[in-house]
Amino acid sequence: MEVRAYTPADLAAMIPIWNEVVRDGRAFPQLDELDEETGAAFFAAQSYAAVAVDEGRVIGLAILHPNNVGRCSHVANASFAVSSAARGRGAGRALVADALAHLVPCGFRGLQFNAVVASNARAIRLYESLGFTRVGTIPGGFLNKEGAYEDMHIFYHEAAGVPCASRDREEG
Repeated sequence: MEVRAYTPADLAAMIPIWNEVVRDGRAFPQLDELDEETGAAFFAAQSYAAVAVDEGRVIGLAILHPNNVGRCSHVANASFAVSSAARGRGAGRALVADALAHLVPCGFRGLQFNAVVASNARAIRLYESLGFTRVGTIPGGFLNKEGAYEDMHIFYHEAAGVPCASRDREEG
């Protein structure tokens, strides 16, 4: 399996993978699916977008962008999607590791996930195994496809080699 920056030629495979997760209604907050035009614009607007390719086929994707604007734009946010047919083969882990490796080159000091749905146990195990810290929970913060409110967690991972300012103050 290879993880690499996406190219426009990958969009025909990326858009259905993204839309599958949106339709599932259990992980992404988006309600609207992407089409060829909106998908091309969406992926092009990211700070970094990557695909996981296995045996010549795109099986997953990642996007990385600022979590917020201005004085908070040095903290990234990301989303990951793996085709349901390819889950359990390590694509998610490879995509998250690749995103972490691109934090500093893209100008970010850390990666924050705003809405990891509490029932998404696979994602939570993956993020924790890669060193993410759960920093909070928003009770009932996610409205799933069935109309039920679920808790969502906020996770954070500092960029490699970037000192944490609050830790610096505590140690200094």
